[in-house]
Amino acid sequence: MSNNQENVSQNKNNTLVPILIIAGLFFIFGFVTWINGALIPFMKTINELTDAQSYLVASASYISFVVMALPASYIINKIGYKKGMSLGLIIMALGALVFIPAAGARTYWMFLVAIFIQGAGMTLLQTASNPYITILGPMESAAKRIAIMGIANKVAGALGSIIFSAILLSGIGEIKEKLSVVDDAEKASLLDAMADSVVTPYLAMAAVLFLLGLLIRKAPLPHVEAEPIEATETGEKAKSSIFQFPHLWLGVLALFVYVGVEVIAGDTIISYGISLGLPIEQSSFFTSYTLMAMVATYALGVFLIPKYISQAMALKASAGLGILLSFCIVFTSGLTSVLFVAALGIANALVWPAIWPLTLKGLGKFTKTASALLIMAISGGAIIPPLYGAIVDGHKEELLAGGVAEVAATAESASFGYWILLPCYIIILYYAFYGHKVGLKKA
Repeated sequence: MSNNQENVSQNKNNTLVPILIIAGLFFIFGFVTWINGALIPFMKTINELTDAQSYLVASASYISFVVMALPASYIINKIGYKKGMSLGLIIMALGALVFIPAAGARTYWMFLVAIFIQGAGMTLLQTASNPYITILGPMESAAKRIAIMGIANKVAGALGSIIFSAILLSGIGEIKEKLSVVDDAEKASLLDAMADSVVTPYLAMAAVLFLLGLLIRKAPLPHVEAEPIEATETGEKAKSSIFQFPHLWLGVLALFVYVGVEVIAGDTIISYGISLGLPIEQSSFFTSYTLMAMVATYALGVFLIPKYISQAMALKASAGLGILLSFCIVFTSGLTSVLFVAALGIANALVWPAIWPLTLKGLGKFTKTASALLIMAISGGAIIPPLYGAIVDGHKEELLAGGVAEVAATAESASFGYWILLPCYIIILYYAFYGHKVGLKKA
């Protein structure tokens, strides 16, 4: 008995340092990812965009997960998890540097290229770090480890949102008022000055990312591999293709819609608050509300999973709450509605930690390819938020054509767009109850 306790204690000590290092990586890409909430209204102003156009900021970041996930899996198979993480950080640093000429030219497509490059680096980083932390210990406690990663990720996201909102959105209300009355030359001057505010923070970001990319090469990260697929006692043939795991593909779909709703909850909330007429000084903190809700729920998940509730039960509760909150957002108004958007952080927090181990269960040698497919599902953050923006724009045009005042039409259409959340959470709920078991042998 004492030998068993000693082995458990030794295993915890062996994994503690790697867990802390990977948590640091989750902190980094959490910081970079969640500044989009501040970048969206910032880009909308300096490039004079529509709502749908402004949400291409999220698209540029998340579409890279589609383009780069399978190449990232190939790279990691060639160079290993540790070197893959290092390369990802360096690519992110290069993306940060592209913000400098983009600001000088004040050209939207250049900003989108910079964001895409950073997304490519994050794809490599996530394709390495997510399966690594999932298989670093027992699969039944994987959601707990990923929840710890989520805490690091969302604390960083809240800090990034607050810091970049303060840098990029300070005085944006006054600038908008000036833009409506000045001539074209003065307007260009004001917008150029506003665009230049990204230079210093992104130079600092590039330097930090380059340094960390070099340091991670020396980090004490042990080599890990997924357990092989267990042989069946019924004579069932061994799986020979990734297409023989329907629960994986349903998991990819669930993760796709989940990332979409997570990005909507974090990246639209500032613009939503502004559209409802709330002060910019107050609205700039709204993304941090969403992320702090997620952090609190992650901490609860670390305590509860797997001792008190299973990963599947956490997913069921999260999806059900998401459906309830979707109705609350649409059928309330003002700050109350905004707070319900922030509360989506509670519904969203344990979805990612639960889907990963449920989806990777039983995949053995296919784990790295499956991980790449799950990373590709992050592209939901590229597709679903612009759909929200398109719904908002379309509904606003209808209201204006019907004679509704612009201020009222802006607020009502922004709220109406959140109907897109409902089918997404229904898909997640299906996966929680049935989807994660499809095609798997019953125990």
